[in-house]
Amino acid sequence: MKEYKPTTPGRRGMTKSGDEQLTKNVRPFKKLLKSKKSKAGRSNSGSISVRHRGGGHKRKYRIIDFKRNKEGISGKVKSIEYDPNRSSYIALVAYRDGEKRYILAPQSLKVGDEIISGEKVPLKPGNRTLLKNVPVGTFVYNVELIPEQGGKIVRSAGTGAQVMAVEGKYVQLTLPSGEVRLVLSNCRGTIGALSNPEHMFENTGKAGRSRWMGKRPTVRGSAMSPVDHPHGGGEGRAPIGLRRGPKTPWGKQAYGVKTRKKKKYSNRLIIRGRKNKKRRK
Repeated sequence: MKEYKPTTPGRRGMTKSGDEQLTKNVRPFKKLLKSKKSKAGRSNSGSISVRHRGGGHKRKYRIIDFKRNKEGISGKVKSIEYDPNRSSYIALVAYRDGEKRYILAPQSLKVGDEIISGEKVPLKPGNRTLLKNVPVGTFVYNVELIPEQGGKIVRSAGTGAQVMAVEGKYVQLTLPSGEVRLVLSNCRGTIGALSNPEHMFENTGKAGRSRWMGKRPTVRGSAMSPVDHPHGGGEGRAPIGLRRGPKTPWGKQAYGVKTRKKKKYSNRLIIRGRKNKKRRK
């Protein structure tokens, strides 16, 4: 982690994840960039559907190869770059056939390393293979849920899912949330854990930096009037109250209320649910 000297009020307490893994003075690969329109949390009718979004620095979207379907063709890592659209770092890989692609970078990947995707590959970070070929106890990321669909889970900074067992056509994975789940053994995963594990410890330092990231101010419900929020009103600072309990601005129950559908198709694949978080008071 980078810790800054308190030269200004905004710098006091500010922390940032170290960028030692990143390649210095490199520009994004233009052919893999796409324009990204800022929507400011608004729906197609123009009304705000997600609050506290808007503004922020202009971004370009980096086209990431989540499928990694160039089997048997090795590629060399040209650079490891920052991506403003995700928490982990990305790596630009140049394959032997001349094509370049962006992939999610694991923790120990360096410029010059060779990676490959296929059924039988060396077990080193960055290589991608079928989950049934991964030894028990190994960590994987960018895991598919449907074969050939591309990675859907375990894609944020510092995360990795551990292979616990191979049971016929299913592989048992322990996910970062603590959930133990079955995934089809012919789905693919990438060996290793994702880069930038310090991301969760970052301290923004000042409100302005949140605005650069497109986050707008949030007003507490208890600071509003009873017309605007169920927690509002009363004399002085009033508690939420145990009888009615915490609510969203629209009157629905909040804080620790289960929202998962009871008849969700994947219930039969979940062996153990994620760890229960302590209910906020």
